[in-house]
Amino acid sequence: MKTSAPLRHAVRLGLLAAAIQSAYAAEPVLDTVVVKGLRDDVPTLASRSAPSASLKATQPQSIISRAYIEDSVAPTGDYTNIIGIAPSVGGSVAANGPGLGESKLTLRGFQDGEYNVTFDGIPFADTNNPTHHSNAYFPATVIGGASVERGPGTASNLGQATFGGSVNLVSRELMETTTFSPFASYGSWNTRLIGAEVNTGVLKESHDLAASIQVSHVETNGRQTWSGFGGDNVTFKAQLPLVPGTTLTLFAARSDEKYNAPDKAGVTQEQVALFGKSYSLNADPKSQNYWGYNNVRKRTDFDYLGLVSDLGNGFALDNKLYTYAYNNQTLSGQDASGATANGTKAGATGNTDVPGYSKLNAYRVFGDILVLGKTFAAGTARTGLWWEHASTLRNTRDLDWTLGGIPNPKESSAPKDIAYDQDSGWKQVQPFAEFEWRATEALTVTPGYKYVHFERSIDARVNQTTRTPLEYSHTYTTTLPFLTANYRLAREWSVYAQTARGMLVPDLSYFYVNNPSRSSIDPQTSRNLQLGVVHKSERFAFDADLYRISFSNKIASTGTGNDLVYYNQGGVTYKGAEAQLTYYAGSGFSLHGNGSVNRAEANDSGLQVAKAPSMTAASGVFYGDGVWNGSLVGKRVGSQFAKDGEPAAYRIAAYNTVDLAAGRVLVDVPGLRNAKVQLGVYNLFNGQSATAISASSKGARFDQYSYQPGRNFMLSLKADI
Repeated sequence: MKTSAPLRHAVRLGLLAAAIQSAYAAEPVLDTVVVKGLRDDVPTLASRSAPSASLKATQPQSIISRAYIEDSVAPTGDYTNIIGIAPSVGGSVAANGPGLGESKLTLRGFQDGEYNVTFDGIPFADTNNPTHHSNAYFPATVIGGASVERGPGTASNLGQATFGGSVNLVSRELMETTTFSPFASYGSWNTRLIGAEVNTGVLKESHDLAASIQVSHVETNGRQTWSGFGGDNVTFKAQLPLVPGTTLTLFAARSDEKYNAPDKAGVTQEQVALFGKSYSLNADPKSQNYWGYNNVRKRTDFDYLGLVSDLGNGFALDNKLYTYAYNNQTLSGQDASGATANGTKAGATGNTDVPGYSKLNAYRVFGDILVLGKTFAAGTARTGLWWEHASTLRNTRDLDWTLGGIPNPKESSAPKDIAYDQDSGWKQVQPFAEFEWRATEALTVTPGYKYVHFERSIDARVNQTTRTPLEYSHTYTTTLPFLTANYRLAREWSVYAQTARGMLVPDLSYFYVNNPSRSSIDPQTSRNLQLGVVHKSERFAFDADLYRISFSNKIASTGTGNDLVYYNQGGVTYKGAEAQLTYYAGSGFSLHGNGSVNRAEANDSGLQVAKAPSMTAASGVFYGDGVWNGSLVGKRVGSQFAKDGEPAAYRIAAYNTVDLAAGRVLVDVPGLRNAKVQLGVYNLFNGQSATAISASSKGARFDQYSYQPGRNFMLSLKADI
């Protein structure tokens, strides 16, 4: 049969895409589990290099491939560096360098803690509030791809903060063939990264078992003064087909980081004038900013056992039993801003001893996600249950560093050297159900429903803020309806619509009062209304959307001191437009652009809320021919205010970042396959603009600023042996 010219052209493009992919890695094993948002029915060359949406999308999304991570992201980076290119994502790399410290991103003006981050479909976050530590758990080297979903999704989208959307990360795919792949990078600030990945390939003699393990170590002096950083990561993944249609997946990751940083980081304008924007710590033992007093150690683990099974007769099962843990042991000077003078109660009268403290945040989370599906002629029904239990130990103890870190009786009542010492936890159950109804061959409508039962508890020997004992628990419940639709206009065009309700679990800090039972609060919720269009063809990927989000049940307080009472009042309206476009121009070149206009207005004042950029824009040129690759990517984050009410003194101007990367596959190197050298220059034009301001209660003089880290580079080598 004679094929048409467009089809022959599509085949040629597909073969070229396969050739480009094979230059970087062995053939991947097809995962049994398909993580929503990361697979599409029309793969294109354009979507390999830059963010795009799926034709099956039911809400705005940006899918980011492993190829983009390898070719355009700093090897030391974390997930914030990966997703920073997406529309409506604001923020920047850590002030100490990409992946060499924590960074926070916003999503449509929603702050970290107001949206989910998941890994292989499992939500993970802190347990006092659902915030994240960007450089913990998963370095960029172990992330196989990402999807930024700007909305609550469907009923089966899980997390404590479907309120603002989800950042979904996935693990690396397993390889079909055996590989041993060492890698190494060196760059600015004496940054060194070294590691290796081993893939077993599919072991026919072991029932088609496939596994991989990656080990890496990073070490740096850091961009900021006296801010050394070191970290180790081990990640293991294995898949075993038990019987036809049933696959068992085991995943385990361990991370251990040690670095120098003050607990509350930032630099005041006085410190900038004296020492520059890179100032953080110093070598003076008489200073609260002495590097020897400011140390952080973070240890994390993340493990799951997944089972996916085709049960026959249209039934399918997907279950993940998981646990993750975070242990942060911090030693810090009392106040990096200089607002607190030296002098302790542990020392002699009139002393100038250096005050400080130790802080522990340690938690363990256990959970299980069960999804049961049944396919009918009319569509697919899914029902499931998410169960989770968390336990946490947090404390802070005041110290005298000059006297060797002995207890400092700083507080006015016993125990005088303890600011707080508390156990806390949660138990939650979220049953859900949805039906993906294929109304016609072109139209899919998915109604869904989720019930949330969330119990938060605290058992404090010394409660935070009040410093009195407290044993208390409270259960929050809510219902979340969902309705999404996707209409396929043609093979290359689709439109979608969504109305859905998201939720944010109440913060533990609402228990830091004398009598939390006097408060009456419901979970904060969001109502999303969104419309979008997606186009994908052989060379062209485009999508655009309009959104309006009503945030209700905003939590306010009344009263003074420790007698605060919390209640629900008012809200915020988020609205805007987003678009992203990629064009494969031919000869290996792709052009990309995206942008957003975002408004987040307080309902009572009509003013932009704090830390919500007014717009974002990104553009990029990507090249890949199977031997050479390169990219030039720019991102602009619009102006924002560090405090509510749009005060001029706390306006953060728009800022730009441009990254340049180029690499070459080395052919005919004896003993090596897929050997590659890569050079990346990040923040090419040496931008050092302010990205955040932390306002001090002791006056503007002590406000702490964060800045872009300046130009930096990384030279990398990797190969298969």
